[in-house]
Amino acid sequence: MRANEILETCLYVDNLDAAQRFYAQVLGLELFERYEGRHLFWRCGQRMLLLFLADRSGAADSSLPPHGSRGAGHLAFAVPEAELAPWQQHLTACGVTIEQIITWPQGGQSLYFRDPAGNSLELTTPRIWGIREQCAMFEGDGDLPETGPDGE
Repeated sequence: MRANEILETCLYVDNLDAAQRFYAQVLGLELFERYEGRHLFWRCGQRMLLLFLADRSGAADSSLPPHGSRGAGHLAFAVPEAELAPWQQHLTACGVTIEQIITWPQGGQSLYFRDPAGNSLELTTPRIWGIREQCAMFEGDGDLPETGPDGE
């Protein structure tokens, strides 16, 4: 037996409203569920991104096992190589600071930036891990979100 794919992953945030604006308006993710005072669940392709309020996810009063982490988390989003430059322009236009751009020795590139909670986010090509870029992996229409972080 072998676990074959990651279905969901989570990051921890300190403000659901700020996180919702950022992940919807800057990254263009589809909100699946908001549970006030606890979490945001996002659809990201065929996978799920869970954003939990950091001070609530470890509470023993939950129907789920307590979980959490300390400090900034990290998450990498796969994007087609041809979309990295447009993403960089989009992030800059939304007021998001690009912390670092890395061109990897084995090929591919990564853009690093932060969400409002300070989590380290990365837009990268699958090639950095020796994974082929497959059209089926990227289901959307390829368009970047048209709004900035304030909905403009």
